[in-house]
Amino acid sequence: MPPPNAPGGAQAGAANEKKLQPIIIKRIKKGDHGHHGGAWKIAYADFMTAMMAFFLLMWLLGSTSKGDLQGIAAYFNSPLKVAMNGGDGSGNSSSIIPGGGTDLAKVHGQVKRSEADDNDQNRKNMRQQRAQQDAQRIKALRAKIDAMISSNATLNEYRSQIRMDVTPDGLQIQIVDEQNRPMFDIGSAIVKPYMRDILREVGSALGGVENRISLAGHTDAAPYGSGDKGYSNWELSTDRSNASRRELVSAGMPNDKLSRVVGLAASDLLYPDEPRAAQNRRITITVLTHEAEERLLGKQAPSVHQDSKLDTEKQENLTPAPQTP
Repeated sequence: MPPPNAPGGAQAGAANEKKLQPIIIKRIKKGDHGHHGGAWKIAYADFMTAMMAFFLLMWLLGSTSKGDLQGIAAYFNSPLKVAMNGGDGSGNSSSIIPGGGTDLAKVHGQVKRSEADDNDQNRKNMRQQRAQQDAQRIKALRAKIDAMISSNATLNEYRSQIRMDVTPDGLQIQIVDEQNRPMFDIGSAIVKPYMRDILREVGSALGGVENRISLAGHTDAAPYGSGDKGYSNWELSTDRSNASRRELVSAGMPNDKLSRVVGLAASDLLYPDEPRAAQNRRITITVLTHEAEERLLGKQAPSVHQDSKLDTEKQENLTPAPQTP
């Protein structure tokens, strides 16, 4: 080994030290990637489903006529129109799809609100027009009967027993008893001759009437004989009402215009404070308005009496009651 001081010895020592240094090699080990979740698959599936639905919607809209599209739009603009305006709902439709049918905007039970409002307004206008016509007819009929009474000497004599009033139900014509001038024989339905004249003149005046007619018989509150067990004021008032009907019809009043013929006994007194007053015994002829006809006959079920079972011959044999009904 050469001495360190020898020429070239320092360089040789440095070279030897360099050769003795260890060589370090760094190797970087790459790890595996972590496991990814499957949420992206669900999102992708939802996206594809939405795209398919959008495609189908575009295809349906492109293949549907303009009229059908307007019908569909009209239905979805007011889906609760049946509930708000009445009707049976979608179950009354002729199509499985609510609002469907040959015309998507109109099906049974489902109409446009504007059309329903128009129908209500039309019905209201018709009722008003009909009420005006009724008022004109009743006014003309009253004037006709007034003129007939004034021009007829016989009827003019009994004017105090003929009362006419315009009521909410129509023209009411009442023929009432007077104390010394009864319309019927005591306790029977046999018409007095002057009462027959009055009824026939009134029946003649009602010959061309267009409205329906109600006819009612009334008695006073005096009990009729043994009315609790047999023939009472109810039967008597009914028989008198039917007797008056026959006289009116024979004079020309149309029989098919009669809507009801009833006996009310003393249930509707003309003078409630004087239940036995002669004026309570009366025959009431009412020429009904259309509104009154619907109200009285549509919501009630009045008894429509046929001809009395007792004919005139039987009633002549009736024993007069001790009191005058």
